[in-house]
Amino acid sequence: MELFEARKAFIENEKEANWYAAKCLVMCTIVCAASWILTLLHIFTVPVNIMNVAMPIIILCFLMPTLLCRVTGGEKLWMKYVVLFCAIMGVFVLSCAMPKHGVLVWTLPLMLSCHYYSKNLTRITLVVSQVLFSGSIYIGMFYGEWDQVLLDSAYYAGPRVVTGELLYNATIFFVLSRAAILWGLSSICTTLAGRTRVLLERQAKDSEERQRIETELDVANRIQADMLPCIFPAFPERPEFDIYASMAPAKEVGGDFYDFFMVDKRHLAIVIADVSGKGVPAALFMVIGKTLIKDHTKPETSLGDVFSEVNDLLCDSNNEGLFITAFEGVLDLVTGELRYVNAGHEIPFISREGKPYEPYKIAPGFVLAGMENMKYRSGSIQLMPGDKIFQYTDGITEATNKKNQLYGMERLRRILEQNTANTPKGLLAAVKEDIDVFVDSAPQFDDITMLCVEFVKRMEMDEC
Repeated sequence: MELFEARKAFIENEKEANWYAAKCLVMCTIVCAASWILTLLHIFTVPVNIMNVAMPIIILCFLMPTLLCRVTGGEKLWMKYVVLFCAIMGVFVLSCAMPKHGVLVWTLPLMLSCHYYSKNLTRITLVVSQVLFSGSIYIGMFYGEWDQVLLDSAYYAGPRVVTGELLYNATIFFVLSRAAILWGLSSICTTLAGRTRVLLERQAKDSEERQRIETELDVANRIQADMLPCIFPAFPERPEFDIYASMAPAKEVGGDFYDFFMVDKRHLAIVIADVSGKGVPAALFMVIGKTLIKDHTKPETSLGDVFSEVNDLLCDSNNEGLFITAFEGVLDLVTGELRYVNAGHEIPFISREGKPYEPYKIAPGFVLAGMENMKYRSGSIQLMPGDKIFQYTDGITEATNKKNQLYGMERLRRILEQNTANTPKGLLAAVKEDIDVFVDSAPQFDDITMLCVEFVKRMEMDEC
């Protein structure tokens, strides 16, 4: 799989490299055309007849890769060889016409070969370039621009005379010295190609690893979502209450959770909690906390004792130092009494008989998994038919917009008041919409979880 991903990355890079190299050669074409024009205007001193012969061939060689890329899309595997061949042949003709610029122009195919991240390709380009470079110097002595400085001779009108001594001097003092320079430059290009290839291989491997992690996180997200009650209406056969809940994780998996379940026929339990931290560690700790709370909630067991037992168990398996803020309530559907316990969580909002929601101040208690042997106290609220209770995590009040302003309790209170008559489902939708409007395009930093339950009517004793 790694080899496949690396190969795929190299093929994609070759396509891009073909286009980049073709664009570079187009720029070289423009420079050559400008030089040709300046020569025709007698601004440059290169012989016009030499330029008239060489430049059309050079321009054709430099434009050919662009034409082929447009035809093939640059995707053919043989395109890189054609691109480099055209570059080498164009430079060869240019070097024959103007030998004095030999080393400078011969760096062009070497530099272009670096785009393909292949040391072997760069080495092949060097060998071919070196052979043709040497040949172009000798050809240029007979047909190209005469170089009186580098060949230590004079320019004069009339036929050129190239002697054996001149060829020897040209080889020793011109060809070999500039060949050494070209070899030195090639070492830089080869090293660059090799190093970049390693980086591309590492990038391909990291990309595969990220894809694997994203796939696993996506699976974890679905598993986490499936762990939370998500089918509504949750208890269509129970007319005594209406309940709705939602969670929007800040990352692929979240640390918040909610739960609701029937403890027995007459008792409905609701739980909402927030694990410190985010991501996978918080999600795993969430699973443990949710499972322990549900397993220990019994009709005859005080909620204070439930949290005390759960706290000790969480402390035993808490090597990462995480903690949970949690609220649990158990509603007696016969009497309307809501027994609750709070472990450092946000206070709930209650709407009584259609009146606006008001925060219900209760003792916060200490967080779960924060310290062993903690004792938690339960309390109770008397609910009447028509009363609603709204509970949430701090991801709502601490939602932040682009101005770093917090959503806050006051704004939450206003939106709850405006939707007092709404059903639990409608209320949660209104709150989420208001948060989205407030936050706008700012990133979500914390999980947003909320739950609302309405006590619709009492349960008859004979139904228990």
